Amino acid sequence: MKKLLVLVTALLLVMAPSMFANGQQEKVAGEADKYEVGVSMALFADNWLTYLRDAIDEYAAEIDDLDVFIEDANNDTQKQLAQVENFIAQGYDAIIVNAVDTDSTYSITQRCENAGIPLIYVNRVPNEELPEGVYLVVSNELVSGKLQAEILAEKLGGEGNVVIMLGELSHSATHGRTTSAKEVFAKYPGINIIDEQTANFQRDQALDLMSNWLLAGLEIDAVAANNDEMAIGAIIALENAGKNPNKDVWVGGIDATADALDFMKDGKLTVTVFQNAEGQGRGAIDTAYRVLKGETIEQTVWIPFEQVTEDNYMEYRKILGLKE
Repeated sequence: MKKLLVLVTALLLVMAPSMFANGQQEKVAGEADKYEVGVSMALFADNWLTYLRDAIDEYAAEIDDLDVFIEDANNDTQKQLAQVENFIAQGYDAIIVNAVDTDSTYSITQRCENAGIPLIYVNRVPNEELPEGVYLVVSNELVSGKLQAEILAEKLGGEGNVVIMLGELSHSATHGRTTSAKEVFAKYPGINIIDEQTANFQRDQALDLMSNWLLAGLEIDAVAANNDEMAIGAIIALENAGKNPNKDVWVGGIDATADALDFMKDGKLTVTVFQNAEGQGRGAIDTAYRVLKGETIEQTVWIPFEQVTEDNYMEYRKILGLKE
């Protein structure tokens, strides 16, 4: 037995250089040739991104020859870059990135391209021209802002004062959602955008921002928030001020999270837009897997947005597994 062990050890030492050539660790017997995919999420502590992360994890678990390893970048661009570099050093077969800052992805793209590792950006669109071997799984943010603003404009009857709550200023969704909402409001001469400020996609910051607007005496008829968390913060501030959301002030969000659908059920949220976290998560894993299998696929996979109002919100509660 000892002689056999020595022989096997010697054989492994002889094989070692080829196993780790070019920084790529080959699969060894017993691993059943499993693909390994590293995933860097911008932030774990975010309601919608939690849905996305869970979708990635759950769909990957359905694929026998694929494992995922998910890490939290904690909204730190340097930490995210270090995670990607570590994935490359460990010889992962593909990398999925939910970017912290869409203006700061070039180094990530360059590292993966130089290493010859497929890279999939999910949910957030990098502000760069992506080379071959880099893929996108996203929803068109210009559609989301449009769907939100159309309902708010309809509720306003084409007249009124609107404030816009911006997400993170470095986030591509903030730009897309705001631009498309403004394009809709611009079609109505009676609608005025009286202020726009960032609340960084955060409920507590939105509550403070809305409270400040009300204390300043702004006459607000509608709130267009870049996401549901900020819309909820605005609703809470309105209620604290004795105002009736969805009556005194129309409030719109984006994402159709469980919390948002609860507020809609209670008659407090006017509109949200379903951003399909499961679709994006499954799409990211599917893209990585198909690329690793050698399939030719489109560089961009579009997951559609869907308008959610009091007329159809129950359908989306069912999708999220919420009680009626």
